[in-house]
Amino acid sequence: MHSFLRLGAAGLAIAFLQVTGAAAQAPVQKDLTVVSWGGSYTRSQMLAYVKPFRSRIGEWVAMETYGGGLDEIRGQVETENVVWDVVDFEQSDLVKGCREGLLEKLDHGALAAGADGTAAAEDFIPGALTECGVGQMVWATVVAYDGSRIEGDRPAALADFFDLKKFPGERGLRRDPRVALEWALMADGVAPGEVYAALATEDGQQRAFSMLDRIRPRIVWWTTGSEPVQLLDSGAVVMTSAWNGRMYRPMVEEGKDYGIVWDGQLWDIDSWGVPKGTANLAKAMDFIAFATSSGQLAEQTKYISYGPARMSAMALVNDDTKAMLPTAEANMATALQTDADWWATHHEELSAKFEQWLAKGRRGLSGSAR
Repeated sequence: MHSFLRLGAAGLAIAFLQVTGAAAQAPVQKDLTVVSWGGSYTRSQMLAYVKPFRSRIGEWVAMETYGGGLDEIRGQVETENVVWDVVDFEQSDLVKGCREGLLEKLDHGALAAGADGTAAAEDFIPGALTECGVGQMVWATVVAYDGSRIEGDRPAALADFFDLKKFPGERGLRRDPRVALEWALMADGVAPGEVYAALATEDGQQRAFSMLDRIRPRIVWWTTGSEPVQLLDSGAVVMTSAWNGRMYRPMVEEGKDYGIVWDGQLWDIDSWGVPKGTANLAKAMDFIAFATSSGQLAEQTKYISYGPARMSAMALVNDDTKAMLPTAEANMATALQTDADWWATHHEELSAKFEQWLAKGRRGLSGSAR
């Protein structure tokens, strides 16, 4: 009898260890964590996507901020300690992360049809649906200026950003070769459609850096998306590169005498991606499908002036707001779309050259959040 009990207890213990061991190895679901760029951009996502999704599923959804890039995600995936579930990516980082196997392959068939019934595959703008991503909005880097500090005509062309004689004063510029090099070439007369072919050559790169040399003594470098407005507010610069959506509140809601130069705007798509190995893959996909539905994308434009990545969503945006979007016809005349594939291949190389150039005469560096 005692032998039987001992055997029974041992069997139960083994079974318990097998069950608990299996449970320990299985992914443990947690609150969904969405990661974005902070500031007014994250605020717009909280109001348009995250809070409504919380109400919809009856669960908490956390939001965190980061400065872009792949280092943090690479670290999580390589250590098999993935704590982020849905991340807002610049397109070039999305492409690179997908190539490296850092991101999940996404099922576009799970996306909602457009508000007008158009299938998702036909409703998203070209380039918005990729193997590892779902585009959500179109944003642009533009020249922003303080009209109260400019005498006479206001800047109207990209070349004015590089003209210190006509428009004296400090210039704000993101500490990254992206945009800076494209702008330098376009301001020097390279047609938008020829920029990346030129930038792929040593001569083209030298031409771009030579153009930047013209304003180097007056450049104040920024790294976070909130800084351009802060630089204008403090009077530290008279002109700066800025993400267009960050200018909406000071210009429209606060009535400041700031302006935007749309000439040469460099536009891109931001996409949702999912780090490889998340325990919340199904819930992450549910969030992405909800956040990229026509109604939610249109809702975001009430809080920040970025263009929806779906055509059916644009039909839901009021006309006054449309005029402030990068995708407005009048704003696209001389625009250039960032070549995400090109930068995914060349960013590391040109970042090194950019830092070498920067080290030759670094002037100021402040503290990235769209």
